[in-house]
Amino acid sequence: MALKESGEMYLETIYILNKKSNTVRSIDVGEYMGYSKPSVSRAMGLLKNGGYINIDRDGFITLTDAGMEIAKKLFERHTVLSNILITLGVDEKTATEDACRIEHVISEKSFNAMKKHLEKNI
Repeated sequence: MALKESGEMYLETIYILNKKSNTVRSIDVGEYMGYSKPSVSRAMGLLKNGGYINIDRDGFITLTDAGMEIAKKLFERHTVLSNILITLGVDEKTATEDACRIEHVISEKSFNAMKKHLEKNI
């Protein structure tokens, strides 16, 4: 199953929430993202069927290895891109919002070049 941007955002959200708490449920994802329960429920079903998450009988969500790989990659992209934009003088709110959009479309080659540049200039 090819993952779309919205699916990637759900995985990244699960990853972020899991860093804050060891337990993540659909309701937590919905609250964090500001999405309705039916939207989140449908997305969780698609992610589960795609092999990106597991949901236990109590409703707790965990990322599979495939889901974790994607979520970590997106989280790193988001963090690096936000930091670059902030370093360039963009306010934090705008930088974070723009990084969220850019992280899904930037090529690996361009991202790695930006990451290398940021690391070199810190």
